[in-house]
Amino acid sequence: QVQLVESGGGLVQAGGSLRLSCAASGLSFSSCAMGWFRQAPGKEREFVAAINWSGTSTDYVDSVKGRFTISRDNAKNTVFLQMNSLKPEDTAVYYCAARGGIELRTRPYEYDYWGQGTQVTVSS
Repeated sequence: QVQLVESGGGLVQAGGSLRLSCAASGLSFSSCAMGWFRQAPGKEREFVAAINWSGTSTDYVDSVKGRFTISRDNAKNTVFLQMNSLKPEDTAVYYCAARGGIELRTRPYEYDYWGQGTQVTVSS
């Protein structure tokens, strides 16, 4: 079965950095666009970043542009989210998602598989 396993979350001070990883198995990873979403308490799940199958196209929510970078390693079936200059408002559970299509998308319903999430907490 398909598994997406996130890692790399934690507690960091404002201005710090974290690198999230998502290891995928049970799917044709190199044929899947991948995305990162986040959900803060009491809020809806929000798009953060997405990358197409080859890594040649990416998209970000405006609030993280210039601070976050999504990338992928198809040889290792892994997608990454490098998060720099973190702010308290970035605090959330971060989810990795995969879709059965090569082009990136930004809406949660367009993704077929989800990880269990990893907590990111940014203290002020």
